[in-house]
Amino acid sequence: QVQVAESGGGLVQAGGSLRLSCTASGRTVSTYGMGWFRQAPGKEREFVGSISRTDGRTSYADSAKGRFQISMNSAKNTMYLELSFLKPEDTAVYYCAASGDAACRFYACEADHRYVYWGQGTQVTVSS
Repeated sequence: QVQVAESGGGLVQAGGSLRLSCTASGRTVSTYGMGWFRQAPGKEREFVGSISRTDGRTSYADSAKGRFQISMNSAKNTMYLELSFLKPEDTAVYYCAASGDAACRFYACEADHRYVYWGQGTQVTVSS
């Protein structure tokens, strides 16, 4: 059984920074690609960024490029999302997900249907 849990959300002013953490546990989780998604009120869940397991390649949504950064501590099975230059429109519940899809081990997968294991989410609120 794979479990995924996020932490680190909170309230921050526009222009500020936050670091989200995601820890995955389970027998084979060390081979899983991982990703971040977010869902704002009244909107559909959207891709934020992801990271592969083999070489740590990353992929980002256009809205995240240049402002957000994903990293991985493989020894701890923990993924991080550094949020910087935050805007009010970044306000959302941020979800971490892990993929058992073999392709996501090698590539940073963007499609949410490739992710099977999801955390409960952590709220990020950016005030103007």
